[in-house]
Amino acid sequence: MKNKLMIFGAFGLCLLGADAIAVSAGTVGAADASRGVSVYTPSTNGQRGSQGLANAYIQNQRNTYYMVTQPDVDTACREKIYKCLSDYCGDVTVVPGQRSGRCQYATESELYNYALLCLQKDTSVLLPQYATNTRNSAGGMNTAARLCPSYVQQELMSYLSMSNMATQLSKSHSDLCLQRRQELEAAMSCHSVALAYGNETSSMLTSQLTDYCGAGVPGGSAEMVTRFANAGNVGANIWGWAEKIVSLDLNKKGEDWQNAVDAVLASYTNRMNLACGDNLQLNTVSHTSDASASQPTALQTAAALAVGVAFPGTDAPQIENPYENWSIWMEVTSRSELWDYNSAYQMVQAALSNPSTTQNAFLTSAQMDNMQTAYKRGTKVFIVRDSARCYIIPVATMTQQETSQVAQSFANCISK
Repeated sequence: MKNKLMIFGAFGLCLLGADAIAVSAGTVGAADASRGVSVYTPSTNGQRGSQGLANAYIQNQRNTYYMVTQPDVDTACREKIYKCLSDYCGDVTVVPGQRSGRCQYATESELYNYALLCLQKDTSVLLPQYATNTRNSAGGMNTAARLCPSYVQQELMSYLSMSNMATQLSKSHSDLCLQRRQELEAAMSCHSVALAYGNETSSMLTSQLTDYCGAGVPGGSAEMVTRFANAGNVGANIWGWAEKIVSLDLNKKGEDWQNAVDAVLASYTNRMNLACGDNLQLNTVSHTSDASASQPTALQTAAALAVGVAFPGTDAPQIENPYENWSIWMEVTSRSELWDYNSAYQMVQAALSNPSTTQNAFLTSAQMDNMQTAYKRGTKVFIVRDSARCYIIPVATMTQQETSQVAQSFANCISK
């Protein structure tokens, strides 16, 4: 019996000791926080334990998912606007022949208006992660019609840029472009031959031209030979033929015949630019005029003998130009946009009249100095370019041949 009481007593002491240990483990003094365990305290928002931390983790994962998989406003609007334009014009592609139809010659304002009309009809949800807000709010805040019109101008310029690059790439690989490149190569060969043999007999000049750009040469033709052979020919008018008959010199060339030969080559350069979408310019030099041009012509001499009155020289005295090989035009790129011809004209006049150190929003000091130097050495016209436009600004009187040559070389530029 005593043994049983001892066993039950020992068992009770064990139970009392466990309870004491449990109480002491849950009670932590103010100065002994190192061995304590945090006691559950109900939060103000009703979340139990680590539920707030778990909810924050879930929200962070959801935000990360939407940030990676869902577009922002700019990206979503870009997709909407591109879809509108591609439905109207067709996708931008470099495959020849695919980009044809209503947008081949469409203006910027036409595409801009269509994109706006297309967006106004789009009332679908733009950002899916905010679809709940859309359903709960009146007026449809989360739609393409509400958020995307301000992005139309930016995306339209991007679309036009891609479209232009695709057009140029398809042009440069077209059969017509390859033909025009061969034609220009033959024309460049005949250009040098025409300048070298310009004062020879017509038969010799035609024979040389036929060998270099005749019908048997890739890109050459009989028409090309004829154009170079007749360039600058004084017999282009009735008085020229009369001059030839009087002087009995059927091979005589008119004044500035070298510029006429340059103009023929410039026309072939322009044909290649139009076919290939390139911007190649023929930068020729100023040729010296014939020193005998101020002398009376054979026709004037014959007329003076018939009537007994001398004809005065009609040409102005020839001024020697020490920079005879200087180009008649110069290209200048503006740092800011030039929206019209008058702005480009005023910019050129300011660059030529002001000191090169004058502050200019369109040109650097080096550009202004180069323009002034070129003007002093014989440059007669400046080709002014900005990011999208090109202007022809003459600063001196040009001959008819020079005007024709500039017009053919820069056919895509704006002139007054």
